[in-house]
Amino acid sequence: MVFDCLFWLFGFLRMGTVAFTAQALGARDHVEIRATLFRAIIVAAAIGLLLIAVSKPLGTVILSLMGGSEPVTAAAREYFAIRLWSAPMALGNYVLLGWFVGQARAKTALALQILINVANIAMTAWLVLVLNKGIAGAAIAAVLAETTGFIVGAALAWRLLGGVFDISTERLFDRERLLHMFAVNRDILIRTAALIAAFLFFTSQGARAGDTVLAANAVLNNFLLISAFFLDGIANAAEQICGRTYGKRDREGFLTATRLIMLWGSVFALAVSTAYFFFGSGLIAVMTPNLDIQRVANDYLVFVILAPLVGFFAFAYDGIFIGATWARDMRNLMLLSLVIFLAAWALLRPFGNAGLWSALLIHYVARGGLQALRYPAQFRASFGNGKLSPATAPR
Repeated sequence: MVFDCLFWLFGFLRMGTVAFTAQALGARDHVEIRATLFRAIIVAAAIGLLLIAVSKPLGTVILSLMGGSEPVTAAAREYFAIRLWSAPMALGNYVLLGWFVGQARAKTALALQILINVANIAMTAWLVLVLNKGIAGAAIAAVLAETTGFIVGAALAWRLLGGVFDISTERLFDRERLLHMFAVNRDILIRTAALIAAFLFFTSQGARAGDTVLAANAVLNNFLLISAFFLDGIANAAEQICGRTYGKRDREGFLTATRLIMLWGSVFALAVSTAYFFFGSGLIAVMTPNLDIQRVANDYLVFVILAPLVGFFAFAYDGIFIGATWARDMRNLMLLSLVIFLAAWALLRPFGNAGLWSALLIHYVARGGLQALRYPAQFRASFGNGKLSPATAPR
């Protein structure tokens, strides 16, 4: 979970790369498609090396926040010290995945992600189960898997580039484009930090309600993760399609993309919620044999049934705003949504865990609702006159 949150914080490397690549594709600017990849790889390498350089103090801070017994902390420290060496490759894979998706090469991105996961499973089994390397073996397996993925992904990207660099230093380090990239990435970083803060707060508050409630919430969180897989697919499609139509300055195409994203988002959300309604209790029984945890989880099942229905707007608009690089507004609205979530929890706290889940649903509604309210103004600013240069694009 530590590395999920740490690397997730740098998700802008994937999201920003999707947006810039898709926009360049829409504008038929093949030089910029190349430049986007190399700029993002440089940033990913710099961040990854920085994380390695500060690994000791960073690990101390993170592990102190985790708490836990001394044996658990010692094992976590060993894993952290090894696993962090994968940072440049893991972040580089974010870039490669984003670059492939931005060019509508979703199959390539999927194949690369599957390769990383399968390599991780295979190497973990070999190092931990066969060679008995324990925690260190699991960490080494993750490093090797990310490295394998990056090497293969870089080779695929190089092949798509025709095996030549073919870009001037002036274009690669163009000041205006670099500033725009850093501004967008900064805003997505802040937005992601606010989102992580909301979910960490949700988890910490659930833990205070007792072990049974904590375990039940953990089971129900799996439902949220499953629905997120489907809705993230909608968001990824929105990033690419809206980015491409934005790059073409295609007003009608962007509108059509928005409508289709909303349509398919609602279809997927309804399908997932329906599945949870009919099969949710059975899935809970599969996830845990403990009857007390099953009972509590079923008491709050209604919230995860509702989550896709009220949350798909948030996922869809995230993809639309990222594709159009309306990152500043997305950042501000996410921060406001976090405030609304905390305020809702303060008001609903007397209702215990039900109040906590209600506050989370309110957070979903706030994210999607605020972006929906902001969308018309941003659309008019971007497409009102039908012409928009990168220098005047909303940031």
